[in-house]
Amino acid sequence: MINYLKDFGSCGDFSDKNWLTGRGWNQDYFTDVDRMPTRADLDSISTEIPIIIVRACGHCLVANSKAIEISGITLDTPIPDGGEIGRTESGELDGRFFDNAMGYIYDAVPVPDKEAVKNMIRTASQKLNSYGITGSHSDDYCVFSGLPWQTVNEAFHELIEAGELTVRVYEQSNFTSLETLKEFVEAGNVTGAGSDMFKIGPLKMLGDGALGARTAFLTKPYADDPSQCGLPVFNQQTMDEMITYAHANNMQVAVHAIGDGCLDMLLSAYEKAFANCPRNDHRSGVVHCQITRPDQLRKIADLDLHVYAQTIFLDYDIHIVKDRVGEELASTSYSWKTLMNKGVTVSNGSDCPVEWPDCLRSMQCAVTRTTVRDNIGPYLPDEAFTVREAIDSYTKVSAFASFEENVKGQIKPGMLADFVVLDKNLFEVDKFDISNVKVIATYLGAKKVY
Repeated sequence: MINYLKDFGSCGDFSDKNWLTGRGWNQDYFTDVDRMPTRADLDSISTEIPIIIVRACGHCLVANSKAIEISGITLDTPIPDGGEIGRTESGELDGRFFDNAMGYIYDAVPVPDKEAVKNMIRTASQKLNSYGITGSHSDDYCVFSGLPWQTVNEAFHELIEAGELTVRVYEQSNFTSLETLKEFVEAGNVTGAGSDMFKIGPLKMLGDGALGARTAFLTKPYADDPSQCGLPVFNQQTMDEMITYAHANNMQVAVHAIGDGCLDMLLSAYEKAFANCPRNDHRSGVVHCQITRPDQLRKIADLDLHVYAQTIFLDYDIHIVKDRVGEELASTSYSWKTLMNKGVTVSNGSDCPVEWPDCLRSMQCAVTRTTVRDNIGPYLPDEAFTVREAIDSYTKVSAFASFEENVKGQIKPGMLADFVVLDKNLFEVDKFDISNVKVIATYLGAKKVY
């Protein structure tokens, strides 16, 4: 998975040049302090230019005083459901905004026009091609407040007409209310609508936050911070209504669920939707599926759900998972091979821009269950993929996730001629050297795009 409008160049020349934005920090990697950045840190850079910096996970941002002022946020600003606003010990705003509260800041960021959107897509496509990628599951409708989904679709279609789109896009359609989802569907946007180059994918929902920011929603408090259980972004009723509507209207559904508390909510919503409107081959599923209990793994299989894994997350999460959730829960988490053994289809992705879209690094983590640079681990080695399973998770199974297994995902007669040329054979290199294999060329429809 990727996000064209977040991943490359989204902090570039589209916006009011008085705004300075960036993404990618992670307090667990800081060497001088052991904390998140704050408003005061950014104010030391400037109090005249609005500055926002987004955590690598995308579930927390920090704003300076000018950005907070422009956004109209005060001590009296209400905390939205599924969000949190950070405060100092004295009760002042500390500049941190979590999940749904981030919208207060994003609403004030200038919106790009269609040409700027097209430039972002061009840049992202070229970068993806350099990593050997010919197809992506993207999520672009919720990036800029005030940017209509119609404009995003028009940008993609105009690039296709001009022959400039070099990655096939399966658009995960992110909506946060039943009303906006209905408008989208009633306009003819259902899963599969479109062409081989751009088509509508599932309803996408962000069910909770992230483990690193302690916003992933757990059923029990965090082991390293008993005051926190994380944040569910939706209440159960809203999640039920949106998933039931999408399922009944021939929409696939894909929901971000990292914490086991969020996964409980999601599985309950799927049970209700499937009972309300039985439908075969829906291929709806769970995005991330990280912190899990054995009973949840069984239910995922029983409901015939698809799982969108990101094995590259092991590279960072190995360092924190036991501290965050405790030994017992960690021992049944990131259990994607167990799910495969239960008959669940498990595809793979990078969740860019949380991680770079480097499939080979992710495949190495899938096979070794260790970190990439220093081989820390292995974490639950019985969950390791074979090299074949790692490759298939990015090709055959990802094509299955978008109902395209009959046209792509394999090199054989009748398939789209999308392929990558590598400098080494993945079946012959040492498993700890998979990430060092180089992309020589990338072809889309038999045309070299990199």
